[in-house]
Amino acid sequence: MAELTHAELHLDMEIPPEIPSIFLPGTNIQYAWDATSIEYLKRCPRLYQYKMREGYVSNEENVHLRFGAEVHTAFHQYQLLVADGIEHDEAVFHTIRELLYRVEDWNPDHKYKNRFFLIRSVIRYLDKYVDDNAKTVIQSNNKPAVELSFTFELDYGPTPDQPYVICGYLDRVVDFQGEIFVMDHKTTTTTPSAYYWNQFEPNTQMTLYTLAGKIIFQTNIKGVIIDSGQLLMDDTRFSRGITYRTQDQLEEWLVDLDIWLRHAKEYAENNYWPMNDTACDKYGGCKFREICSKSPGVRDRFLKGDFKKEPIWNPLMPR
Repeated sequence: MAELTHAELHLDMEIPPEIPSIFLPGTNIQYAWDATSIEYLKRCPRLYQYKMREGYVSNEENVHLRFGAEVHTAFHQYQLLVADGIEHDEAVFHTIRELLYRVEDWNPDHKYKNRFFLIRSVIRYLDKYVDDNAKTVIQSNNKPAVELSFTFELDYGPTPDQPYVICGYLDRVVDFQGEIFVMDHKTTTTTPSAYYWNQFEPNTQMTLYTLAGKIIFQTNIKGVIIDSGQLLMDDTRFSRGITYRTQDQLEEWLVDLDIWLRHAKEYAENNYWPMNDTACDKYGGCKFREICSKSPGVRDRFLKGDFKKEPIWNPLMPR
């Protein structure tokens, strides 16, 4: 059983010039895991195989990933500027200027996620929360707690000599009304209803963020504050929700993770990842649904025709 007290934290880990593989040498066994790879595994082992083991991605650019990455980068830069004593208006100016440089050649033909909506959304958010009650935590090194890399080891692993490593990034850690929270950002094109907020309880990403924050700051992290931007044709409207995690919930998640990782090791050793056919229509429909509907003997041919291969996602890669 994994316990919080047995997790070893490595902050500001020095990554060697050649990024280490997340798999044990000569095997399909993954030892370094983040929220993305854990979610793939839990959703469908076959999805995990296609994404994490074989590196298949859609032939079309994922505008959602690019849009989200640019939002996070902009907010990160703004927080660093403010922490250096730059006034709000000037910090917004520099943030938007850098954003314009980054997206100069990027303007996808998407109804909501394009360059104009991106820039508008960043400005709207920064102006709305200029006097936010959620204040960025300043670390002992006097740096703001934004874009924090974390890795910690579990007290078990795929081999006696290699423990499992859990890694990732925290966008921001804040003090909100005297309590410490991790903060994350999401975008949506629907009105954030109770159904929308319920998707974060339970949720692997939010639980892992709370767990990592607790380990990093050695304090009682209450949970995650989620700022959600609703993309509309004439505006971007932001709302805020909070998802809490108790100590018992964190411990239960770690116990469950132990079982999931045992399954992953078994799948890797057998070189077979079973399909979870109850998840094909979830999350807007799996990109690989049409592939999995084909006869096993022809799937590789359709994969190579409908998808392309990119370097396998490596959560140990520094941003």
